[in-house]
Amino acid sequence: MRISARADYAVRAVLELAVRQGGDPVKAETVAAAQDIPHKFLEGILGDLRRAGVVDSRRGGGGGYRLARDAASITVADVIRAVDGPIVSVRGERPTGLSYTGSAQPLLPLWIALRANVRRILEGVTVADIAADALPDPVKELAAEPAAWENP
Repeated sequence: MRISARADYAVRAVLELAVRQGGDPVKAETVAAAQDIPHKFLEGILGDLRRAGVVDSRRGGGGGYRLARDAASITVADVIRAVDGPIVSVRGERPTGLSYTGSAQPLLPLWIALRANVRRILEGVTVADIAADALPDPVKELAAEPAAWENP
């Protein structure tokens, strides 16, 4: 499983907006500097997030970006889908669109199970959870397993 730079930057940008929510809109330059994200790259990401309804933007001197809805209603999965599309794909296709024959037939339920588990985690964590440093217990438990930190 690979998390793209776009997805990582998008989650970090949305998190930065969440912790600054309630004030004036936040300029892209401010988010880029705070999270060490290349500004031009971030502008494209923020455009994707705006089109997906995750952030709003305002132009002008007092302009910038803010979350389009409460951080508690934005999941990590929402953010990743906004910039990268489907969370889990096989050769660029959703697992439900695949079919295998012969000895490869058992692969399909494996890919579906993988997708279900990834979705369970990413759809179960909100931007508010991360901003409050309050990850759900199942996520904390998985991250606390020593094997989770090892690279096979």
